[in-house]
Amino acid sequence: MTPSPSPCKIELPEYFRAQDILAFHRRDNQQLAEQVEGEVLRKGLLWAGQPACLSIRFTAGQATAELAIDGPSTAGTAAALSRLAHRLLGLTQPVDAFAAAYREHPQLGRLLAERPGLRVPQTATPFEALSWAVTGQQISVHAAVAVRRKLIQTTGRQHSSGLWCYPDAVQVAASSEVELRQAGFSQSKAATLLALAEQVASGQLPLDDWLACETASLPVDAIREQLLQVRGIGPWTVNYALLRGFAWLDGSLHGDVAVRRKLQHLLGANAPLSERQTAAWLEEFKPWRALVGAHLWAMPL
Repeated sequence: MTPSPSPCKIELPEYFRAQDILAFHRRDNQQLAEQVEGEVLRKGLLWAGQPACLSIRFTAGQATAELAIDGPSTAGTAAALSRLAHRLLGLTQPVDAFAAAYREHPQLGRLLAERPGLRVPQTATPFEALSWAVTGQQISVHAAVAVRRKLIQTTGRQHSSGLWCYPDAVQVAASSEVELRQAGFSQSKAATLLALAEQVASGQLPLDDWLACETASLPVDAIREQLLQVRGIGPWTVNYALLRGFAWLDGSLHGDVAVRRKLQHLLGANAPLSERQTAAWLEEFKPWRALVGAHLWAMPL
């Protein structure tokens, strides 16, 4: 293993919620590709095509990120590690401005007070977010995690630490529909995932180029238009992928069952809310609708 030139130390803002980050990566209790032990996250990922292990250790007011690569590091590794760590921790998200705008809101203000500083944990790559969104369509989180685990074992690579690395688009595109079906995908989801992987691998869907854009200049309309042309991709999948993969905070999650259920509870409504009703309520919060959805996800019933 080749470690990064030096650990990346990041000063964390007041009210930073490290437990939210750790919980997101603790979804798979078998810890195949992510391990959480105490205040330390270890995640397998591909770095310039090589298996790598990213470690993030949280201490009081600080996070320390390190990278161990099964192969030589490249020029710019330290700077790229810093960018990745800041994004994974949600530190690029302007949550303070959001809180300042809505802390007095009659309903949302209570959620902001209960979870100050809430950020949306990010995936290591946009492709991971997009493929996870496809995996989770219309099934429970528990079932989606099991399928994700099989996908990683079927198409991913293992780091020398023992952690598996989430596959990139090239690896998924090289698999077959039969292999994806054996991993637990339905025929339609397998076809969708292969189509996405092939387009990303060929450059037709330039996810990494889009990731390099500043959030304010992210070509959201172009991304949405291209993704919606893929059979099996709908508005919820697009908005979820934009949220988890690009930290775009304005995708309306009115199609999310949990968001609608939590909003019904927040508003004290007697009957379940429709997608249209939920979309109308969220409209007030542009350009923060997805962040409002994240607060609703975190709300206990």
